[in-house]
Amino acid sequence: MTTRYTKDHEYIRVEGDAGIVGISDYAQGQLGDVVFVELPSVGKTLSKGDEAAVVESVKAASEVYAPVSGEVVEVNSELEASPGTVNEDPAGRGWFMKIRLTNESELDGLMTEEQYQEFVKSIS
Repeated sequence: MTTRYTKDHEYIRVEGDAGIVGISDYAQGQLGDVVFVELPSVGKTLSKGDEAAVVESVKAASEVYAPVSGEVVEVNSELEASPGTVNEDPAGRGWFMKIRLTNESELDGLMTEEQYQEFVKSIS
């Protein structure tokens, strides 16, 4: 299981031919209390960099971008009733969607955990 990160603070945790997408702990901390999450529909095809979801907090609304290209095969509908789960457990129960990857090589352009932590230090 590999986890990669974008400079927009999305993560993708790859399991087989699909990846679980969410936002990093750093991102949820910057947003503050999440009050609403708009998820894509299952079956939607996304290209890398497309707006995939929207997360609204007490501070701001922010887009969640697709870290890779693929088809949305599942969404975390629990977030509709409990958006605060994104704050409580961003890398676990607070995931947004699962995407079936169409081009696995796109993962090569994303940051490893170590690279992402260095990136966060550089902007903090």
